[in-house]
Amino acid sequence: MRAGNLLRQLDQRLLPPLTRAVARLGDRSARSGVLTWAAVLSAAAVLGTAVWAVDDAPVGDRTVGEVTRVGVADGDSVPGYLRSAAADLAALPASASSAGGGTYALVTLTEYLPPQRLAAVLGDVGVSTVFGRVPLPGRQTEIVRIPALRVPDDVVAGMEEVAARKDTEAADYQARAAAVDGDGVGERELRERYVSGAEVATAEAAAYRTGCACVYAAVVRAAPQVLRGVAARPDVRAVDPAPEVYRLDRTVFTPPLPEQRDVVRPPADTGPRPAPTPDVSVESTPPAPAPLASVGESSEPAPVVTIPSPAPSSAESTEPPPPSIATSPDSTGAESPTPASS
Repeated sequence: MRAGNLLRQLDQRLLPPLTRAVARLGDRSARSGVLTWAAVLSAAAVLGTAVWAVDDAPVGDRTVGEVTRVGVADGDSVPGYLRSAAADLAALPASASSAGGGTYALVTLTEYLPPQRLAAVLGDVGVSTVFGRVPLPGRQTEIVRIPALRVPDDVVAGMEEVAARKDTEAADYQARAAAVDGDGVGERELRERYVSGAEVATAEAAAYRTGCACVYAAVVRAAPQVLRGVAARPDVRAVDPAPEVYRLDRTVFTPPLPEQRDVVRPPADTGPRPAPTPDVSVESTPPAPAPLASVGESSEPAPVVTIPSPAPSSAESTEPPPPSIATSPDSTGAESPTPASS
């Protein structure tokens, strides 16, 4: 029943008797008492209706907007994170295992693994998602999340879907590069970026299509004692338990990459070598050496390359000497004549 209808019914039932009572009572004191009781009853009716309307309203989800983060962030210490995850796993009580099947945890691997090797590492735990990335030397590649309830079948199927998406992405980059007109500096740089993006996407598609060694982390769910057993396996780098996680759709997992050893930072991206501009002189500016191949961790800063400055030219100037002060051959080496006083 709506609040307006309820108030109208209360008015229809209460006001007529009150009106008749007021008409029968002639003295002022009786009339004042009746009006007071009428006001009290009306206020009580309004208050009861308001309480009923509030209790009848549906209660929304109070957890909307809350996001739980598990893993690392840019600038975090990787050794510190590994120690913290190990301590949390050791202190995880057996009661943390919920009725839904255990405790969620983020498992990071020591290296990139192919799908076929995941069964030996995660075969006895419930897996929900794996994280993958094609480790191209010197290039930043996309981090993908692949839903995987069955390992390795779902991982292989997910890689095939990512490969198809990367083929479409490469074709889009190629079309954008072909659509760039002009030969200015800005146009050349934009065209090179599109071409570089197409090359990276093509390489990623080829890698995922062949079931590459690209998986480096997974989200699992198991009992605390099972998680401790997973942490002791050779290919496992860390197991970060997250007993506070109840809904995966409101949780962000950020595992460290295998090559990140000291501080979390994006992998170094050398990119394509820019083409030299035609207005740069070869003699005044020597060509820059080609970038060295990445041989260390991608979390380490790139080595500093010192480019030697060009040696100053020893050739003599070809400009003619400044003209002599003397204006005639006879005055060479002689002093200027002094004008006679008149």
